[in-house]
Amino acid sequence: MSSSKPGFQIPRRSVKGHEASWVKSFNPPKASPPTPELLAPTNPVPAFVAANVPGATMLIPNTQRVDLMHGTDLKTWDGKKLEFFLIANPDVPEAAEGIFPGPTIRVPRGVIYHGQVKGHGQPPHTIHWHGIEPTAINDGVGHCSMEVGDYAYQWQPNHIGSYFYHCHRNTLQHFEYGLYGFLIIEPPDAYDPKDGKNVGGYPRRTAANLTNFPKFPGFVGGSLESGDPHAMTVPYDVEALWVIDDIDSVWRVQAEDAHQTFPEHGDEPGVNDDFHFNDSGKYNFFAFNDYNPDYFVVTGEYFPGRVGGTASIRPGVTIPAAYNSGVEGMQVSINAKINQTVLVRMLCAAYVKIKITFPVDVVVIACDGRSFGVPPFGKYNHPYTLKAGTSFEMSTAQRCDVLFRTEKPMNTLAQVEYRHHLSDAFLLNGRIPITVK
Repeated sequence: MSSSKPGFQIPRRSVKGHEASWVKSFNPPKASPPTPELLAPTNPVPAFVAANVPGATMLIPNTQRVDLMHGTDLKTWDGKKLEFFLIANPDVPEAAEGIFPGPTIRVPRGVIYHGQVKGHGQPPHTIHWHGIEPTAINDGVGHCSMEVGDYAYQWQPNHIGSYFYHCHRNTLQHFEYGLYGFLIIEPPDAYDPKDGKNVGGYPRRTAANLTNFPKFPGFVGGSLESGDPHAMTVPYDVEALWVIDDIDSVWRVQAEDAHQTFPEHGDEPGVNDDFHFNDSGKYNFFAFNDYNPDYFVVTGEYFPGRVGGTASIRPGVTIPAAYNSGVEGMQVSINAKINQTVLVRMLCAAYVKIKITFPVDVVVIACDGRSFGVPPFGKYNHPYTLKAGTSFEMSTAQRCDVLFRTEKPMNTLAQVEYRHHLSDAFLLNGRIPITVK
């Protein structure tokens, strides 16, 4: 590629003749057969879903199917329609047309996971398994691994915890428009019915080091090398999923197309590219650096309020098993009983600053999929108590897991405060009901 500035030459290697090496970079692939998968999938979750969710199937053995949809209008709390890109599970009728956020994928630690990902609409797309450690070609980072229309990702999870998956092509837009979902890595026996438990319900277990927190019953210590699937885990009776997001409706009006903000390249890329040749409307768009959300949401449930106000989601909001890998009873607004252990998994999908305040003491057990104090990280961190009324901040893509357990009834609200990422101006005080009886 030549530049108008004399003396600047950037040679680039051609992929011609190397299509087999770069097969996953082409859509459709330019070589046959494509790069093979060397390990058969052992994930039991798709079979469990097919057996327990009405109408569900398992088209490909032990394989999770993930479809990336493009161009769906969804109504907000005030009736306005906004453009979304959705993730669907074509094996589950309730999720076959896509949902926001995408279906929660649950995977036992140690299995060989296969995710058959297909892009619908305008390619390319990818899936990045955020926090998982796959081979580079299965990592799904656009420009670095591959950009595909149809590909089976393969990886093996090694750490129990809270993760998420998202499209990593034109990430700023595609993530904001809904191409993401929660990813939970569970203990190895989470879907094993041999102990007679209902593997599609609660209680369940998650990784934690609660040596110094005896108020949570059932904690198992030991070592991961022991082979005990419950080593360094604790049971929980109630599970809440808070995916905190924000939406700038101007973005949706001005960039409803997946390629809307692709530049027209000049002769000096990065210097004289034209970001306005595809503008629509009166806003002189390419304004992804100008983000001003006016809708606020937690796990697909809108806070029904305007900028500058306060709003609460409905009590009793739960996530259907069809959206949650066959597990019944995952909650958004929390409804628990006295002395139950409650696990709250949080993902910040917002682009502005988020401040969360719990009305009860909570123990922070994990961040970004890694459990504090659990080997091999035990020497460097530990769980800690966050006192009631103490705020903590979350930023984009951060995850945080907390536990609480109370002996007293309560009917109260957790607070999710949205503040502008540049000016720190107050945007909305969102509230999530918590009831303990």
